[in-house]
Amino acid sequence: MIRVADLETMDRAALVAAWTDRFGTAVPKGLSMVFLRRFLATKIQTRQSGGLSRQVEKALKQPADKASARTTPAPGLKPGGRLLREWNGVTHVVEVTDGGFLWKGESWRSLSAIAREITGAHWSGPRFFGLTGKAAS
Repeated sequence: MIRVADLETMDRAALVAAWTDRFGTAVPKGLSMVFLRRFLATKIQTRQSGGLSRQVEKALKQPADKASARTTPAPGLKPGGRLLREWNGVTHVVEVTDGGFLWKGESWRSLSAIAREITGAHWSGPRFFGLTGKAAS
């Protein structure tokens, strides 16, 4: 049985053999020795601690888009809501949708991207639209 401490002294051939033994597949093409060691260490530690929790297993089996998707664009914002912000004499209206935000007829996933588009500078979108405790300038 390989220990995590053993991984540091193993050459690539030994790491590949350990990968094949642990995962039952070929090593992904181009995977560096650093990542081989990290993945193997994680696998060893997971087995030693009794495996992954059901919640983690379930999350790993979901497609990436579902695992990262939110039901609302941001905490406290609900679809149908509107955000207003005046900038340089122009009032900007952003509508909250199920998948993000609607501004000037275009869909956006991020308030920060909209704020950056409006100002030409990096802004925290929630701060720019007054959703945080800090006042926007």
